[in-house]
Amino acid sequence: MSTPFVLKEAHGFSFVAEGPESDRPAVVLLHGMLGDLSNWTSTIECLSQNGFRVYAPELPVYDMPMRKTNVDGLVDHVDEFIHQLDLAPCVLVGNSLGGHVALLMALRQPEDVAALVLAGASGIYEVDMGTSTMRRRDREFIRERAARTFYDPAHATDELVDEMLALVNNRSRALRLLRMARSAQSETVTESLKRIDSPTLLVWGADDQITPPDVAHEFQSRLGNAELEFIDKCGHAPMIERPQNFNEITLEFLTRTVGQFSSNGVSQ
Repeated sequence: MSTPFVLKEAHGFSFVAEGPESDRPAVVLLHGMLGDLSNWTSTIECLSQNGFRVYAPELPVYDMPMRKTNVDGLVDHVDEFIHQLDLAPCVLVGNSLGGHVALLMALRQPEDVAALVLAGASGIYEVDMGTSTMRRRDREFIRERAARTFYDPAHATDELVDEMLALVNNRSRALRLLRMARSAQSETVTESLKRIDSPTLLVWGADDQITPPDVAHEFQSRLGNAELEFIDKCGHAPMIERPQNFNEITLEFLTRTVGQFSSNGVSQ
């Protein structure tokens, strides 16, 4: 799906960058495995209009060399993006697989992560979305899988179904999707979460069928400095389905935790 923002190119990365330069840490938005930059349109608008410099990189889920098509490969990509653009320390905001990548970044490079915002993050467990069994050209099967992402199945639009149908009918991309899904299932972070002490906000759809509410509770119990907010009548992608709620909760958290600090951690 298209985004209303101008896509920038630098250092081999494609990304959106909006908002004023400031002493606040930059906010980096990481979409999920079947997501794209359009998932963050409302969040980019909200945070950038409230004084945060916001970056949303395209994650090359379907374009990496096959041997690097795994969660660690995406972490390498985000790590390089952050350092090439000199964004560290920054806030990482991730949905689904993007949240998983954010957690691994916080474990790998804790000094580069000022705070975390996670929505429907993988890394503990996910309910199988059927990515390994998506039948080619079976439109209704794909529509049903897409609808499970949301509380309101109306969000599984014809446009979204068409995009997913094109994806699973592209052999190269379908193979990478399968490899990434298997990697996300195997590269769990459950036992390592206690090492993360960055301020963390968990924003969860109360009706998430893919990473159900018990996953959010487990993240909160295992992370050292986490708070949890549920959004009612909301599924796996709150920034799409309940953008106003998601943005208000996220903005309040960021203003309170990093909004009064410069990027080198000195109070303003």
